[in-house]
Amino acid sequence: MNYRHWTAAVAMLACALAVAARADGSGDPAAASSENGKYLDKDGNPTFKVQADGTVDWYTYSGFRRYHSECHVCHGPDGEGSSYAPALANSLKALSYSDFTNIVTNGRKHVDTANENVMPSFASNTNVMCYIDDIYIYLRARANDAVPRGRPPKHEHKPDAAESAETSCMGTN
Repeated sequence: MNYRHWTAAVAMLACALAVAARADGSGDPAAASSENGKYLDKDGNPTFKVQADGTVDWYTYSGFRRYHSECHVCHGPDGEGSSYAPALANSLKALSYSDFTNIVTNGRKHVDTANENVMPSFASNTNVMCYIDDIYIYLRARANDAVPRGRPPKHEHKPDAAESAETSCMGTN
């Protein structure tokens, strides 16, 4: 699947999920099922899984890495925000999966009398778009206080499905 097909698929998925997802994004984050190592909540949205010993699922760990390579410059370490951009760990308490993917993909501009906040589109950035679920899962875990600040010390092994998706999306062999 090339990048353009993948972007179109993500956009269609986001639209479909907008109908099915809770508008406020506050659905139970508990992992209800798993598909090839990716955990899903009862509504089918990607979510995290943290074991009793603190081991996180692969996607939460990957999301930490991807967030800190692309997003923390504006949104601060660990999703805690900065003077430049809001705390995404707080935003994910009320933002649905479809709204998150829409904002990341298309960007957003919020202007009022005191502020002009612009979130650029990341639709052409494969380092974000190929890992958008991972970033969402990590921030969802932070929003639910399921993982503390800092690099998760233990994680599950990378599933074969994650390796295949990465190879396909990034166009590597």
